Amino acid sequence: MEYHEAADFCFGLRRFRPKPGTESTARLLAHLENPHNGVDFVQVAGSNGKGSTARMLERTLREAGLSVGLYTSPHLEDLRERVRIDGRKIPRSAVTEYVEAVRGYVTERAADGESPTFFETMTGMALWHFGREDVDVAILEVGIGGRLDATSVVDPIASAVTSVTLEHTGIIGETETEIAADKAHVAPADTPLVTGVSGEPLEAVRSVADEVVTVGHEDGNSHPDVAVSYDGRQNHTEAAISIDADDWDLETRIPLLGTHQAENAGIAAVLSRQITDVSEADLARGLRSAHWPGRFEVMETEPLVVLDGAHNPGACETVAETLASYEYDDLHLVVGAMHDKDHREMAAAMPTATTVVTAEPSLDRAEDRNVLARVFEEAGTNEVRTAPSVQDALTVAIERAETDDCVLVAGSLFAVAEARSRWTAAGIPKRIRNLEDARETLEGADVRDPELERAEENAVHRVLKTNLAYRQARELKDDVLRLGGDCVLSGHGTDGERVDAVLMGTLETFEELIDVLETEGGGSNDVARELRTALELEGTETSTGGDDTRWPWEDSTAVMGILNVTPDSFHDGGEYDALEDAVSRAEAMVAAGVDVLDVGGESTRPGAEPVSVEKEIDRVVPVIEHIADLDASVSIDTRKAAVADAALEAGADIVNDVSGLEDPDMRFVVAEHDAGLVVMHSIDAPVVPDRAVTYDDVVEDVIDQLSERILLAEKAGLDREQIVVDPGLGFGKSSSESFELLGRADEFRALGCPVLIGHSHKSMFGHVDRASGERLAATVAATAIATDRGADVIRVHDAPENVAAVRTALAARDPAQFEW
Repeated sequence: MEYHEAADFCFGLRRFRPKPGTESTARLLAHLENPHNGVDFVQVAGSNGKGSTARMLERTLREAGLSVGLYTSPHLEDLRERVRIDGRKIPRSAVTEYVEAVRGYVTERAADGESPTFFETMTGMALWHFGREDVDVAILEVGIGGRLDATSVVDPIASAVTSVTLEHTGIIGETETEIAADKAHVAPADTPLVTGVSGEPLEAVRSVADEVVTVGHEDGNSHPDVAVSYDGRQNHTEAAISIDADDWDLETRIPLLGTHQAENAGIAAVLSRQITDVSEADLARGLRSAHWPGRFEVMETEPLVVLDGAHNPGACETVAETLASYEYDDLHLVVGAMHDKDHREMAAAMPTATTVVTAEPSLDRAEDRNVLARVFEEAGTNEVRTAPSVQDALTVAIERAETDDCVLVAGSLFAVAEARSRWTAAGIPKRIRNLEDARETLEGADVRDPELERAEENAVHRVLKTNLAYRQARELKDDVLRLGGDCVLSGHGTDGERVDAVLMGTLETFEELIDVLETEGGGSNDVARELRTALELEGTETSTGGDDTRWPWEDSTAVMGILNVTPDSFHDGGEYDALEDAVSRAEAMVAAGVDVLDVGGESTRPGAEPVSVEKEIDRVVPVIEHIADLDASVSIDTRKAAVADAALEAGADIVNDVSGLEDPDMRFVVAEHDAGLVVMHSIDAPVVPDRAVTYDDVVEDVIDQLSERILLAEKAGLDREQIVVDPGLGFGKSSSESFELLGRADEFRALGCPVLIGHSHKSMFGHVDRASGERLAATVAATAIATDRGADVIRVHDAPENVAAVRTALAARDPAQFEW
């Protein structure tokens, strides 16, 4: 079974059962021999805010050192987003394994008219995955209500009810009081239920739960046990909040905007303290790191572009309230909603718009765009238009917007997902040398006979893999076939699931395809831009954030020389920790031809001891001050924003962050200094020995995870030309996986950023029988490979040998172009 077949099986299950309850989920887990036994679970219920709260709790517990599972719904683009461990999506291979384990059972139950629903089956998958991966704690976002929800098959150690509004009235209650009572059944046995509910619904919660801790804004009528304050936006993506309990308090920022998010943060903080001994520093950092795509997410500022998955009147009202804190002229609203929602009430709750463009997300449950248009016309909107897709609607709205206007996409998370692809889609170029490479690429996209045999011979030309909404993928396939190329899809896009598309053809075919897509306009422009970037064709859009040759990687492959001023780095620890030795080393590397000096004051080798901010600054700043005037850019290798700030003040030009922006301040510090930024993919920094990580395809998985890190940096104000991506060889990857990243380094062009390869003397070379201390030759060979694959920066210890390797590789590729 292939992944798309497993996903289609899940999507094909019924959505509701005549008699809700936990029995069906319990039987499914019993069939799997109760794999979840032994895991501590937390349930988060509520009408709105439960996903954001679950995410904040998950991130906070991870800061406290726990391994954390997270189960949420719905997903934005990929079924696997619903089930995560430590932020990583469940692998495709695990989804397939799970479906193979339950398919027979589900089919048998279906024959008796008792098949598990889609949500019950997904809940089973989450609990199965969390159990076999032995997480410390797993957080479950409740689906409907609480008493009869599939997630209530567990006995939680802690629980919350975030809020209550009228929803699912035919199932869990006709009034807010009844709904509150139903949701309160998630209450744990020995720990107080945490809730943001107030008024009469709170009394209903108290009637069910033995003990309750209330969280909320304090005023003359409300005196919650834990008071929260929303202290307003601090920048366009963060707000300040404070939390005040009897014996503790906290002030921090959160990346989720709106007064209601202060309550969600307070609930998450209280739950965290119930579960583990979490410090105030971990609480603050965890809450600030809880990015949650599609929840009042600011994508651009000129014009202001906001994505929010508001899908009911209460959520739409909250969006309007939050948007009111921004200054803008006209509002252009893009709406795509499901047919089972109260569209008139949603329209009434939305902020007043100058223009509304309605569209239909790519799934059967989407409401007709003409119906939505009529709703907004009757609500009094002056100009209402329709578009065939969300991408088209977004393009129309952005083209109509002036710099000081606002574009808001709302109505459903499905609409937000399709709009978000404008910023996240990445076409991955594939290196196809022979039929074996072609077959491997097609099989990696779950393409099977007979299409595989038909397509593999065509795939020996230019090949590009992308991921699109099914409707858009079908249209793209028709265009490619009409132009004489070939295209195969991985599945049928059931229930809005995006599909992989493998495009094959000559360079001329792709150029013609881009022309066609740009003529079609709308969402097709996004695909055309993606193709240009991936294939590095003329006309690729680039940012203009500085001088033409501001960064050393712009003219040619740059060599970054490693200057560790530490006593314990894995290759050269202690050699240059004296100031005079470090400066002498820097001068020698510049004389040898390096373009960047990368100064590091903390080792990230396995087992390395953390270094305080003060000690790290003391190590690196004097060195940077002495070498800032050399004929090379200076980079600071650090995970800490405070160290980066001090280094940039001392004369550094670039920040090399091996943690991939784990410090929530880092991106803002770099943006404030308008510096360069290297974002590395890492599972842990310092490296945790023997940490097992499962990748379906290590290159594509790393690209997927880096794309969100890049987006964070962009939202802080950085351009892609100054953001360098590093696949992180050796950081959470085996030796063979590191070699895979090296050999396919050109695929990282899909991200539209310069690419850095850091391989110097790493343990990966033990894979080719090179022992520690004997890895210079292997390093030099890898440098030549990375350069040939198009790497923009090579990070190494040994300057003369690796500079020669870079220049040799460049000269072999184009002898006339490169002269020194």
